[in-house]
Amino acid sequence: MIDKHWASAAEAVADISNGSSLAVGGFGLSGNPIALIEALLAQGTSDLSVVSNNCGVDDWGLGVLLAARRIRKMTSSYVGENKEFERQFLSGELELELTPQGTLAEKLRAGGSGIAAFFTQTGVGTQVADGGLPRRYAPDGSIAVASPAKDVRTFDIDGTPREYVLEESITTDFSLVHALAGDRHGNLIFTKAARNFNPLAAMAGRICIAQVEQLVEPGELDPDRIHLPGVFVHRVVEVGSDIPKRIERRTVAAEGA
Repeated sequence: MIDKHWASAAEAVADISNGSSLAVGGFGLSGNPIALIEALLAQGTSDLSVVSNNCGVDDWGLGVLLAARRIRKMTSSYVGENKEFERQFLSGELELELTPQGTLAEKLRAGGSGIAAFFTQTGVGTQVADGGLPRRYAPDGSIAVASPAKDVRTFDIDGTPREYVLEESITTDFSLVHALAGDRHGNLIFTKAARNFNPLAAMAGRICIAQVEQLVEPGELDPDRIHLPGVFVHRVVEVGSDIPKRIERRTVAAEGA
């Protein structure tokens, strides 16, 4: 087996070039591969097309790449919590392909599984299927690029004919993910909410780069606990368990409440 351990995040992302497409794990800020994102920011890569549930916040997660004008297009299901994202999109600086969350998850999983496309009921009868969603605005506020109409077909699965829209799968040049633990063969274990989109994003990337809090030797991970087999992972970087882990909004009860 190949040892997939890389010495640093900077080395692991060094061949991500301008114009690359990325699938990035995380949900909100949970499970963001922040060490890999910051390494990508430091090396100056730009014109990126990024697929991720959201784009972080203004100063964390993918938001740091967005603030530095490194992202050309986002494919996401949620675009709140980030004022700079709103500004760039409405001013025509950023392209957005807004996708229903479950559909986005399945597009990534399908891409990683070698499935070209699939039919789903989600979005039928809306602009998701009919087209016309703004993808890029012009500086004057008009729609410069709109989403196209998609193929809609009727299937009778349970005795009731229903319409389904065709959604194409997603594959990307690279994927960046965060895991709790991994071994040198690339087998990964995620924890709690950080599992989110990370396994799906990993599957969709032609080259998957994983940052792990703990790196162990092959055979040390319980096979029954592995969430993503090493066949999907190409590079592993150990970042330690003390890496910062932020949340969007921290709400606590008053003392004594």
